[in-house]
Amino acid sequence: MTKTLSKIKQWYSTGQVFAYPTEAVFGLGCDPQNRQAVSEILRLKSRAIEKGMILIASELHHIKPYVLFDDLPISSQQTILASWPGPITWLLPKSPFTPEWISGDSPMVAVRLSAHRQVRKICDHIDKPMVSTSANPAGQPPALNAQEVRSYFGQQILVVEGELGSGQSPSKIFHSLTMETIRA
Repeated sequence: MTKTLSKIKQWYSTGQVFAYPTEAVFGLGCDPQNRQAVSEILRLKSRAIEKGMILIASELHHIKPYVLFDDLPISSQQTILASWPGPITWLLPKSPFTPEWISGDSPMVAVRLSAHRQVRKICDHIDKPMVSTSANPAGQPPALNAQEVRSYFGQQILVVEGELGSGQSPSKIFHSLTMETIRA
């Protein structure tokens, strides 16, 4: 796994787009600070930049530069932290550091601390968050294995082999200011 992690870190640092297994589906990822890499994901998915992207990480310190977590009420912070790590994505107020190609046209940014062992190892190794959006073109079902990723995108992206977690659907999304369910 160490050799694979080093390879993924190289892909991340050189602006490559790659697919990787998550809790329920394969995701497309890259360095969220690399506009060209994020633009490539948007192109591959035929996704509008205004929709924004999810950031996935293994530790809170990975996403803290992107969000105004400490500005949230203590009760909201506690609720969020109690839901992680896991398949729960939160919309948090974005910080000035968050690029518009990540937040889209929103003052919020979607973030998740994953419980998926392989995702956690990747994020720990690169010591940063990565973009996480389902590996599929718009209107198609998310890829559930490396073969499906390749059938969608061919050799256009690199694929991290691995097993999905036990999730049956993409992560639930909640709004941190209203506590509303955005995606069940």
